[in-house]
Amino acid sequence: MIPDLKKLASKTNLFSKNRIIAVILFLLNSSLSSMAQKIYVSPAGDDSNPGTKERPLLSFAKAQVVARKFSPAISVEVLFANGVYYLPGTIEFTAADAKVLPATVLYKAEEEGRAVISGGSLLHLQWKLYKNKIFVAEVSGNTNFIDQLFINGVRQRMARYPNAVLGKNVYDTWDLNHAAVADPATDALSPQRIAKWKNPAGAYIHAMHAYLWGDMHWIIKEKRNDTSLIYEGGWQNNRPATMHPLYRMVENIFEELDAPGEWYFDAKKHKLYYMPVPGTNLATAKVEIVRLRSLVELNGSREHPVKGVQLQGFVFRHSSRTFMDNKEPLLRSDWTVCRAGAIFCNGAKDCSVNDCEFDQLGGNSIFVNNYNRRITISGCYIHNTGANGIAFVGDPAMVRNPLFKYGKQDYKHLDHTPGPKGDNYPEDCLVTNCLITLTGRDEKQTAPVQISMSHKITISHCSIYEVPRAGINISEGTFGGHVIEYCDIFNTVLETGDHGSFNSWGRDRYWTPDATETSAEVTKDAALPSLDMMDPNVIHDNRWRCDHGWDIDLDDGSSFYRIYNNLLLNGGLKLREGYGPIASNNIIINNSLNPHDWYLNSGDQFKHNIVCTAYLPAIMDHTIPANGKWGAKLDSNFFVCDDEQMHRFIIHGCDSNSINGDPEFIDPSKGNFDTRQGSPVFKIGFVNFPMNQYGVTKPYLKTIAKTPEMPVINVTIPGTENTTAASFSWMGITLYEPRGNEMSAFGVGFDAGGVAFKTVTGNSAAYKAGFRESDLVQSIDGTAIKTIHDLANFMDKNKDEAVRHIFNLIRNQNKVTVTMDRLLHKVVQQ
Repeated sequence: MIPDLKKLASKTNLFSKNRIIAVILFLLNSSLSSMAQKIYVSPAGDDSNPGTKERPLLSFAKAQVVARKFSPAISVEVLFANGVYYLPGTIEFTAADAKVLPATVLYKAEEEGRAVISGGSLLHLQWKLYKNKIFVAEVSGNTNFIDQLFINGVRQRMARYPNAVLGKNVYDTWDLNHAAVADPATDALSPQRIAKWKNPAGAYIHAMHAYLWGDMHWIIKEKRNDTSLIYEGGWQNNRPATMHPLYRMVENIFEELDAPGEWYFDAKKHKLYYMPVPGTNLATAKVEIVRLRSLVELNGSREHPVKGVQLQGFVFRHSSRTFMDNKEPLLRSDWTVCRAGAIFCNGAKDCSVNDCEFDQLGGNSIFVNNYNRRITISGCYIHNTGANGIAFVGDPAMVRNPLFKYGKQDYKHLDHTPGPKGDNYPEDCLVTNCLITLTGRDEKQTAPVQISMSHKITISHCSIYEVPRAGINISEGTFGGHVIEYCDIFNTVLETGDHGSFNSWGRDRYWTPDATETSAEVTKDAALPSLDMMDPNVIHDNRWRCDHGWDIDLDDGSSFYRIYNNLLLNGGLKLREGYGPIASNNIIINNSLNPHDWYLNSGDQFKHNIVCTAYLPAIMDHTIPANGKWGAKLDSNFFVCDDEQMHRFIIHGCDSNSINGDPEFIDPSKGNFDTRQGSPVFKIGFVNFPMNQYGVTKPYLKTIAKTPEMPVINVTIPGTENTTAASFSWMGITLYEPRGNEMSAFGVGFDAGGVAFKTVTGNSAAYKAGFRESDLVQSIDGTAIKTIHDLANFMDKNKDEAVRHIFNLIRNQNKVTVTMDRLLHKVVQQ
């Protein structure tokens, strides 16, 4: 029976519009399934067969041809028997496959998880012992390159250095340690190591960004001499920097084949070398390689979309890596993207991917590109993916005044027309009940769910964990309306820095790096922040934990977020710049609100929340009363700390109605942070919210999904301001040393160090010399300045010298130099 649409629509607290549509389509399809035409496919079939159960077809491609013969108004089911289906080429759906709803064409595994769609090939090899436990086999045919090798279904490693270490995160070799120091003797690119390589052409260099924002990759073209290389690449980061001095590795070099599970393919001699994992019987082992980048593509258009195509119950495996093709910048983000995926949707409507597994794919698992409407991804298990799990990315040509590099906006020529130029972007799409883990195995600046230049994407009841960067990432505010609900996201930011389990930025057309300039422009035109964002983004009823950053990280101008009923277990909530975010009725354990460099009259609201510590501000002028940078309302919150911390920022009008004490959580050790009846938290307007709805609900996925470790509540947090024990000044400027998460406000790595300036008045000697408020000094004349002690020592050694001194600064997250002819001032203790 078709549901009552009015009744469904009335339950807006339980059903989003996307989920109503998904339920309706599911019920319609179920009601028609008994009438659907059926086509059968089997690895034991034959494409000359009619496709009946008794005489099935052999290939996916032939089944598609047969399915197209039926009328668009007739539903079709294509049922795949258990086995592996090696695709000779990408399966492409076009408007010729489109159905007239409610009719659909369903491609389905007869038994969920037992029909494998592979973009690879099966090799039949005769292995011989080469030397040092390495075996060799000749590969016949026209195979000129092997991107990935699978032995018994498990991806093996290209010969590499350093070798992988069980349990390590960064490139499977190191734990993330921002204080780690590179050792030239063990560097992957040391002259001594390069000298050992006979012919490294075709090898790869993988390195983390110097500030750990992401990663970059290069291909070695040739060995120039005994100790140096010629290579190209590094375009995978839109704010590029030098390679990280420690976190880098090389692969695909024959001389580095020295560990079990490593392999090397000599394309000239067509020989495959492999050191098996102990216990592997190569005589019987299943050996597979990868050939295709995309396995299934839905290629339509706005005028002629692919409609009604459904994929259900498959395992998708064996797609090629894409890290060298990851070149396209995502507007003013740090990110680049490769528009490809094992499943690639372009110009599709009312299509779905249900109950599928995406296993050890080389690039993005699912990429929803440009014009798409009502794409549903449900009940899927995505793991060990090379890049993004699921990406929704629209067309930058739809964005007014698009900028593609981090930098200033041209306000004089700004288009003030609200909204996008057209509709060539994903809209009204749903990801629900999916388990996504271990994405970003090859590309670190990725996410299990990435959203950019899209509208109304809903992420619901997903479990996401063990990933290199954020669990969910929303680039810019184009075009808003996204909903993140009932998700369980933790163990994130394992290989990068300066992010959170949720990460966003809002570098829209209203935004420029200088917060003062942005404030001035918005003062002139209050509509600027909403020009690109058509609807607020909503984050509600999720559980977050990030041990290497923030639980929720709204960065660089993220505006119009509604954040409520979230349980934050460790990293707190960061709001940087942006207009009109409202955070209410959240529980923040062992942390607090982290306000970073707010605009004047930003409209930020933080109310009815439970927090454990004082706020943790950065670049907020928090010594100056009534400076206009502390939002519209920070009040009526409950603090699990002392009076001093609760009222630390009352000078700015914060928390005059807040209270503190014991929130009386029922059973926090087991994840129940409901408060008891009669708890004092209800006095500030807090309302309990469900603690048992996080993550996947599909029975199978729920049995294998992990959950976060519950924290021990620390109610005696020490002081929160990142200052030295004594107060110091230079040229009348009060100095301080930002540390840890506060370094994010300056846009540098957590371990970068430096000396920052508080208020720099317009008539001060420092201002006249060229310094500005919140400058971060990193070096003088090439000498690193990491602490106030470093600055004081430099001044003492160079006082009164009539030579030009060059100060290297970070200002508004950009590198700036200031020159001084004479250092007349010393660092003094105040």
